[in-house]
Amino acid sequence: MLLVAVSGGIDSMCLAEKVRQDGGPFAIAHCNFSLRGEESDSDEALVRSWARENGIVCHVKRFDTKAFAASEGISVEMAARRLRYHWFGELCREHSYEAVAVAHNANDNAETLILNLLRGTGLRGIMGMKENGVLPDPDYADIPLLRPLLSLTREQIEAFAKAHRIPWHEDSTNALTDYKRNKIRNLVFPVFADINPSFIQTLNRDMERFCAERVAVHENGLFGAREGELSVQEESWDGTKAVKQPEGMLILDADKAGIAEGEAPVIDPWESGDWIKPLGAPGKKKLQDWFTDHHIPLDDKPFVPLLRSPEDRKHILAVIPFCIDHCVRVTADTRRILRISIKNA
Repeated sequence: MLLVAVSGGIDSMCLAEKVRQDGGPFAIAHCNFSLRGEESDSDEALVRSWARENGIVCHVKRFDTKAFAASEGISVEMAARRLRYHWFGELCREHSYEAVAVAHNANDNAETLILNLLRGTGLRGIMGMKENGVLPDPDYADIPLLRPLLSLTREQIEAFAKAHRIPWHEDSTNALTDYKRNKIRNLVFPVFADINPSFIQTLNRDMERFCAERVAVHENGLFGAREGELSVQEESWDGTKAVKQPEGMLILDADKAGIAEGEAPVIDPWESGDWIKPLGAPGKKKLQDWFTDHHIPLDDKPFVPLLRSPEDRKHILAVIPFCIDHCVRVTADTRRILRISIKNA
């Protein structure tokens, strides 16, 4: 049985209606993040009403999102994301739902790509969202996350809503430019549309090609992921467990590496002058010498993925999947970790 996330906006209301028309069993889940006062309550009422009229089980939970963000030291947007997906995981466990469906569409995917490129990204950031993934929560990472609308543009979704007379609410904050995503959507994308009216489809095709070709981006061009596809998993950490570096995987402190929560790390190839202080080693070492010591063939050096320090570009924090720098080791103070490995192609 499927759990469908429904906010009351046009995308998720269309998703719920499409799933209903398809005829399979499903329930819906609505998060009231208590961020927009009466508008948030109106969204909740709409979702409850639609579910009642169509005989669909409806789960609703109200969150104090601002308080959670303050307690965790994260943005309100990130707090809402964490609260949302964790609750979806709890519902799946409690009610035996097999998967969660969300209403991300092609426009959302294009926005995410541009945001990732602007802040700097690696392989994961240029591949975009996937139609079939898993919940981005360490406690429920085995639960499938589906995006049935990912191939549809916002215009196509609006046409579907009109044709089927689907009720929905417009989030008034979507028109604001206070947030980065809204700036991209409201200020940048209209310019893109003037240049290429089909730019949404173009960017989504590009992301599909990146997935198929499994390439990684750095500032001077492209280098192939010769060993396979980079896998990065972010997890919360309570500091009570001992950490051993498993063979073929690196575990490091995400905050010490300067990687914000939910952010894709920037992966680069080797450059002359790179250095590292390997975990457990007595001091700094030129990366070229490290390659020699570890019998990395000269032809393979450009294909070894590296994680660089945001403070000193020549300082390498991880040689993937071989070793990490001493400064990003996991300690009792660590609160977030990254697990980085390379999946064979």
